[in-house]
Amino acid sequence: MNSIVQSLLRSGAASTDAALEHLLPGTDVLPHSIHRAMRHSVFAGGKRLRPILCMEAARMVAAHSNPALIDAIPEGVAELGAALEMLHTYSLIHDDLPALDDDVLRRGQPTCHVAFGEATAILAGDALQTLAFQTIGNLRPPPATTVAILREIAAAVSTGVGTVGDIQTGLPPGMIGGQVMDIEGEGHTPTAELVEAIHRAKTGALIAVSIVAGGLYGAGSASTESTASSDTIGRLRSFGEKAGLAFQIVDDVLDMTQDSAQLGKTAGKDTATVKATWPAVYGIERSNEDAKTLIADAFAELEPFGAAADGLKAIAQYLVERTN
Repeated sequence: MNSIVQSLLRSGAASTDAALEHLLPGTDVLPHSIHRAMRHSVFAGGKRLRPILCMEAARMVAAHSNPALIDAIPEGVAELGAALEMLHTYSLIHDDLPALDDDVLRRGQPTCHVAFGEATAILAGDALQTLAFQTIGNLRPPPATTVAILREIAAAVSTGVGTVGDIQTGLPPGMIGGQVMDIEGEGHTPTAELVEAIHRAKTGALIAVSIVAGGLYGAGSASTESTASSDTIGRLRSFGEKAGLAFQIVDDVLDMTQDSAQLGKTAGKDTATVKATWPAVYGIERSNEDAKTLIADAFAELEPFGAAADGLKAIAQYLVERTN
């Protein structure tokens, strides 16, 4: 890992953790059990990749409007990143439950239901989701920007991003929709179409919206009159979808090639439960090549942003080179 990526990961994680510490109720706040469970899962040592992608997208878009901002993360965007981390953590808590993946290890720590019981774990996930949207509602950009961010994120974590009313959006279903497809696909021979659909929804939707939301925030913070153009949002969305799919492909490969200590979660579960994964369809060598191709294609979407995109590109490159 090069020094630029190390610095971005370190500073981004620190900013996110500081925001989370401020936003989450302390363990001394009643009811104690739920707040202990929330903090147990949130502060179990995650990489904070979604908040970091959000912050770097905000920096890039703000700097594209005003080059003087290239070295500064927009004020308050760490709180948006923290909200995205809450949503991600809520999804992990529920994903680990006995009714879903039934896992006992997450981020190197006992899963929330193992540590606090199923009922408290379910409610801890619910509470994190609710607090995330409360946090987004309190963001500092112009109200129109906040509403746009809320709309994007709510759609990305739901069941039907691909359809809004009678309108086909062309986007994959949201995170929960992807989780449903994943559950229903267990035990069946995975197809290329099913694997891609699950990955784009279950993992990719939240990664993509982290980047889109960051871009919206960056445009709104650069000027009270500034809004992100449809071209900018389109490029960010395409970049995020490609990077998100690459991230999950690498995750699939690591599940097959690393042990539990390296991953911080139970290794080999995808194979044991006949999960729909990229290597199950294409093999490990093709999977690694596909991840690299997706990142290269993602980079092309950011060409108009020039040097302002260097940080976001560096983090995306790390997504396919990581070992855990």
